[in-house]
Amino acid sequence: MHVTLCVDALEPQLGGIGRYTWELCKGLPNQADIDELRFFARNSLLHDPSVLLSRGYKHKRAPWPFRAMKRRRVERILRSDIVHGPNYFLPAGVETGVITVHDLSVFLYPETHPAARVKAFERLFTHSLQRAAHIITDTETVRRELIDVFAVPEHQVTAVHLGVDSAFRPQRSDQLQGRLANYGLPVGGYALCVSTLEPRKKIAELLAAWRILPSSVRDSFPLVLAGGTGWRNEALHEAIRQGTAEGWLRHLGFVEDADLPKLYAGAALFLYPSIYEGFGLPPLEAMASGVPVVVSGKSCLPEVGGDAAIYIDPDDSDGFVAGIQMGLLDENWRSSAIARGLDRSREFSWQRCIEATKDVYRKVI
Repeated sequence: MHVTLCVDALEPQLGGIGRYTWELCKGLPNQADIDELRFFARNSLLHDPSVLLSRGYKHKRAPWPFRAMKRRRVERILRSDIVHGPNYFLPAGVETGVITVHDLSVFLYPETHPAARVKAFERLFTHSLQRAAHIITDTETVRRELIDVFAVPEHQVTAVHLGVDSAFRPQRSDQLQGRLANYGLPVGGYALCVSTLEPRKKIAELLAAWRILPSSVRDSFPLVLAGGTGWRNEALHEAIRQGTAEGWLRHLGFVEDADLPKLYAGAALFLYPSIYEGFGLPPLEAMASGVPVVVSGKSCLPEVGGDAAIYIDPDDSDGFVAGIQMGLLDENWRSSAIARGLDRSREFSWQRCIEATKDVYRKVI
C-alpha cells in the first residue's frame, strides 16, 4: 500500500491536530501493509517531516515557473493508493482520499473562531468532504454530528479514538521536583489546566470559579494555566493579569513537550471546562499521569472520560466551584478517581489508533 500523508499541521508548537499528525508520521511506517509512506506539505514532498518541528526551519519556495512545474510533478506523485489529509482537507488537485475531521466547532460555534478561519472552512471544507472516499473522526460523538449536519452516509465515516503517549504516567516526587522547581511549583501543590486561550475552552469561567473559592483553598492550590495564545481573548488576558497579581494564578504560556508530562504528574487536580471538543487529549493525559480530573460534561468529553471524572457545567458557577472543591479536598473520591483514570487511559493508545487508521485505508482500497 502506497500512502501520502499531508503534514501541514506540524509546527514547533504542536497543538492537538499537530500531535495527532506527528503520531501518524511515527506509527504508519511500522505497519506491515504500508509499503511506502510519503509526506506532503506546502505543495512539496518532504523526506523527513520532523524538519517542520524545528524552530529554525524555513520552507523555501521556488521561483514561479519552477513552482508550477513542481506542482504538476507533485500531482502525479500524489496518485498514491491513499492520500490522507489528517487536518480536515485534501490537497487541491487530489481527486479522492481520506480526511480526518476532528470537530465541527467552526460550524456549530462559529462565534468562537476568527472570521478568516470560518470563511476558509465555508469555502473549502465541503469540497474536501465531497471528494473524500472515507472520513475519520476522533470520537463517535463527532461522527454522529458529521452524519447529521452534512448528511454523510453512515458507512463512509469511522470513529478512531486518539491515544496517550507513554510519557504521561505517574511519577514519584523526587522525579518531579527538579523540573517543577524551574517553574516555581511544588509537587502536588497546584491545580492545572492545559488549553489554548480561546472562547469555547471556557477559561474565563474557570478563573471566575477559582476567584470565589475559599481563600484557604486558593492559597494551598494556585491555578496554573499552560497552553498556546489562542484568539478572541482580550478580556481573558486582563483576568489572567488580575489573578496573577493577586497570587492565586500562574500563567506559563506554551510549555515544551519535554516538560508537559512532569507538569501533569505534579498537579493535584486537572481541569478542562471546554464546552466543545473533538476528543480532548489533555484530560486523558492527566488521567494517565495519575491525576484526578474535573471536566465539562459537554460534547464528547464524557465519551472519552467515562466514569473517571467529575463532570461540571462551566456556566453553573456554584456547581463548578463544588466540583473543584471535591476534586481537591475529598480524599476518598480522589483515590478512587486516580485508579479509575489510570484504568480508563489504558484503553487508549496510539498503536490502536494507527492500526485502526490503516484499516480505514484498506477499506477504501
